[in-house]
Amino acid sequence: MAGATGATTADPAPDVPEVPEPDGDGPRYERLPDPPPPLLDKVRAAPPAPVGTATLVAAAVTGLLSGLLLGEGLAVNALLIALPLAAAAWFAARRAGRRPRLSSLAWGAGGLALLAVPVWSDAEWPTLLALLAAVGPGALALHGCRSWAGVLLAPFGLVTSVRRAFGWGWRGVRERASGGDKDLAPLMRSVLVAVILLLVFGGLFATADQAFADLLGSLVPDVGASGAPWRIALAVLVTGGALAVAHTAAAPTRWDGLGPGPGRARGRVEWALPLVLLDLLFAAFVAVQAAVLLRGDDAVRADDGLTYAAYAREGFWQLLFATVLTLAVITVAVRVAPRSGPRDTVLVRAVLGVLCLLTLVVVASAVRRMDLYMGEYGLTRLRLSVVAMELWLGVVVLLILAAGVLGTRLLPRAVLASGAVAVLAFGLASPDKLIAESNLAAHRDGRTLDLGYLSGLSADAVPALDRLDEPLRSCALRAIDVPAAPWYATSLSQARAREILAARPLQARPCHDMLTGDISPSVR
Repeated sequence: MAGATGATTADPAPDVPEVPEPDGDGPRYERLPDPPPPLLDKVRAAPPAPVGTATLVAAAVTGLLSGLLLGEGLAVNALLIALPLAAAAWFAARRAGRRPRLSSLAWGAGGLALLAVPVWSDAEWPTLLALLAAVGPGALALHGCRSWAGVLLAPFGLVTSVRRAFGWGWRGVRERASGGDKDLAPLMRSVLVAVILLLVFGGLFATADQAFADLLGSLVPDVGASGAPWRIALAVLVTGGALAVAHTAAAPTRWDGLGPGPGRARGRVEWALPLVLLDLLFAAFVAVQAAVLLRGDDAVRADDGLTYAAYAREGFWQLLFATVLTLAVITVAVRVAPRSGPRDTVLVRAVLGVLCLLTLVVVASAVRRMDLYMGEYGLTRLRLSVVAMELWLGVVVLLILAAGVLGTRLLPRAVLASGAVAVLAFGLASPDKLIAESNLAAHRDGRTLDLGYLSGLSADAVPALDRLDEPLRSCALRAIDVPAAPWYATSLSQARAREILAARPLQARPCHDMLTGDISPSVR
């Protein structure tokens, strides 16, 4: 019938499952929670302000100085390059509306102060340590972090800024190359004309007068064509690094927003019992150490068949590791200790305070052991380094004790500051000079002299080794390399060593037997 009238019947709708209404008897459906935001969203830096002309110029100067000077060595060069780098960060922060706090300025000054180590010392190992340590205060000055996560992760903020910094700097260069009020073309032409004039007239004057040529040679780097490619590559690389530093200063990563919250508190027995037992173990060890020290050298030899130096050597490393592990135990205990009332607070402070005090005794015991060992066999770089590290760990324990009384808000930055001060003091103390003086003092007291080891030290040791009698003096100093270098690549230690060697030239004598064996006290 319907077909006869031309009407069409609509297809039936597909079956749709019915969703039951939430009533008292039926099932209930809950809305799923929104997915958590990405982990780094809460620390991601905001887009920075456009790069300023002063920032671009400072970054370019940093790269140019790196290409010209770093090929000659460090010494004053590190500080010369760091100054325009700091200026680039300052200009970028001010353009972005960030007013540096007094604490940020202090951290920046601390990073620059660590660069005094290569100016002062010739030894590579304290210099490298100082350069690495300078990254910590410098990164903290750029980010302004306060938490443990911020202090530890701030150096990585420079790495995350590298990719964005190149685009940021390129947009600024392209904007200024397109003309307008910010056009850099007149400035670039002026600099190019000035460089050409200086090169032409400087070359003419240098060929006209040898004294002027010598003065010019000591002030201006000698850039040859053979070394130009890698100098250009170094300049480009450092310019990118300077832009990354400036980008971080303009838009720092908020690392303080990252990090674990307070741990789940445990019951008193669950956390306190292990720590109380650990305190008792530490107390027993401290009592044994006191008894050993009171018995003295003769008792150790009689009971153990060891010299005092051998007794000291065999336990130092274990005590060093015990100190480090104790700091880890304290960190975990602070997170899981109960915080429900004043009684819990007093208990936490008492148990951890006793552990810290006993750890200080362990530190003192480790340092005493190494002191005995060095008194028997003299100083070396390894022995001096590990003692310095143990002493710094003792300072960290003292800071933890102070934080238990005054609060932990300043503890992360205090630990970083103590590390920076320790590295600076270690570098300025001229470790190679201390090693040489210690071994020479032991030699005068009747012990053998390892001349081969001393001859491998840096120019820092020259003033001490200069006091040796011939032919030991010439044999020790002949192997120490003090090459001629311009003023910006010469440390104060190298300059002093050159003066000594110029005043008392080395004697030409065979030294193979002296450098490959110990020198008895009878040889002078």
